[in-house]
Amino acid sequence: MYRSHVLVCGGTGCSSSGSGAILEAFKKEIQAHGLEHEVAVVQTGCHGLCALGPIVVVYPESTFYSQVTLGDVPEIVSEHLLKGRIVDRLVYKEEEEDNSVKSFNDTDFAKKQHRVALRNCGVINPESIDEYIGTRGYEALGKVLTEMTPEQVIDIVLASGLRGRGGAGFPTGKKWQLARVLVQDGGPKYVCCNADEGDPGAFMDRSVLEGDPHVVLEAMTIAGYAIGANQGYIYVRAEYPIAVERLNIAIGQAREYGLLGKDIFGTGFDFDIELRLGAGAFVCGEETALMTSIEGKRGEPRPRPPFPAVSGLFQRPTILNNVETWANIPQIILNGPEWFAAMGTEKSKGTKVFALGGKIANTGLVEIPMGTTLREIVEDIGGGVPNGKKFKAAQTGGPSGGCIPAEHFDVQVDYEHLAELGSIVGSGGMIVMDEDNCMVDIAKFFLEFTVDESCGKCTPCRIGTKRMYEILDKITKGKGTLEDLDRLEALAKYIKDNALCGLGQTAPNPILSTLKFFRKEYEAHVVEKRCPAGVCKSLLQYRIDPDKCKGCTACARKCPVSCISGTVKQPHVIDQSKCIKCGTCMETCKFGAISKG
Repeated sequence: MYRSHVLVCGGTGCSSSGSGAILEAFKKEIQAHGLEHEVAVVQTGCHGLCALGPIVVVYPESTFYSQVTLGDVPEIVSEHLLKGRIVDRLVYKEEEEDNSVKSFNDTDFAKKQHRVALRNCGVINPESIDEYIGTRGYEALGKVLTEMTPEQVIDIVLASGLRGRGGAGFPTGKKWQLARVLVQDGGPKYVCCNADEGDPGAFMDRSVLEGDPHVVLEAMTIAGYAIGANQGYIYVRAEYPIAVERLNIAIGQAREYGLLGKDIFGTGFDFDIELRLGAGAFVCGEETALMTSIEGKRGEPRPRPPFPAVSGLFQRPTILNNVETWANIPQIILNGPEWFAAMGTEKSKGTKVFALGGKIANTGLVEIPMGTTLREIVEDIGGGVPNGKKFKAAQTGGPSGGCIPAEHFDVQVDYEHLAELGSIVGSGGMIVMDEDNCMVDIAKFFLEFTVDESCGKCTPCRIGTKRMYEILDKITKGKGTLEDLDRLEALAKYIKDNALCGLGQTAPNPILSTLKFFRKEYEAHVVEKRCPAGVCKSLLQYRIDPDKCKGCTACARKCPVSCISGTVKQPHVIDQSKCIKCGTCMETCKFGAISKG
């Protein structure tokens, strides 16, 4: 029995900051002090505050250390673990003048969160099945197999109101019900997990796989029993090496414990799971393209109907849910559907995990009840927009989502309210933008991603998105017309109505939402040949304010093309015909005399 536990984050963010070396340093230092039988060192999954890594939490005090370095390890061991004195300088502080020592759960970042899908992330060792079992892991599977019929399992999932967390928001229980009922010919059925997380700025599923892989295995096995399937596949992108490694470890452990494979819990039920690695194609996040890829073919979407519940993987009934959806299932079984349905809103039940990125103080992973306002997420949990800048918009749903402007800062974040604004919850990416972001450039960025990732199977997506990108590029270069805005909007609506799959149908969302809420910004690019945010390079002009210029000549000396002229102690001037708009002059000036616009 250990008196203290040192939890070191082993998620991708902290790992990239050297947490692996810190973990080993703790082990050596603890051994050097003869504490190896008193203090346990545990590698965990993501705690959520990715911007503050490497993160170390010491229990039982729940002391939350952030940005720990190798040089800090001896001090934590000698002071905290040996003498019981918390190292104040390393404790996470939400404000510089705050001298209080808070546990992670008492921070503003954590207080408004409610962890269901992420409940074990940052808490247990993801490579230990015993630790998962110690948090009631596989208890739901045992209950299902020994006490419930398949129909009862499906009824519980239906009653919970759980909707797919991968983007479409289809009722999970309904999908399972269709797969069980529609085809009963005695042939094979399949259970699939979509872990092909491709949205820019999204890392929700990765964090669950890295921090709590067994929850996905348990949930998929429950689903296999519910629909009558004996085989499952997890489709995970190869760019997630830590997730892949921990999934392989978890599958091996579950088989060794008899929780995967033949005759699980002695009930006669057989179920096994295999991994399939994706090569990073964004379109393989679409369910039919994913299944086609598992079959060994080129990942392209198929027309629907028939839907996968009737004809999916290998043309057999198949259910597909994403990682976060699966992570909710065991807790719903254990706590009851009423418990889950009590969270969230009338039509959007439960919690949702979001990856907060962009212009936000607390970059990281959050899980909040559905219906929490955007303002609460950005300001209370995310710590607000840094550097005194104003919130301008938030992009939700990645390339398939839309931009929510400041005028809707108090919108409830759920399926219905975001859809009303032309956006989607999506898989859970949330990118925050401030006044320095150009919304035309943002739309162009996401559309460029979609153009590159289009599988090319259908004409509206293959050609239509390319034409939309060309119009946006023309606008950002100051060559657009008002007629181009009309063409852009009409083309976006056509693609939305006619593309083959959900990815093509939602590709115009960033354009339609920015046209709706930021049309004046588009018009400034077209009519005034000006980028209000000063982002679009072709429309930029750097100017020197003669009243502020001291004539120090620093800008002229640094200019790579010598386009700045003037004498010492006299205002300088920029030759716009020679300026390459690199911004070096503005970065060099110490007097704030140079501006762009």
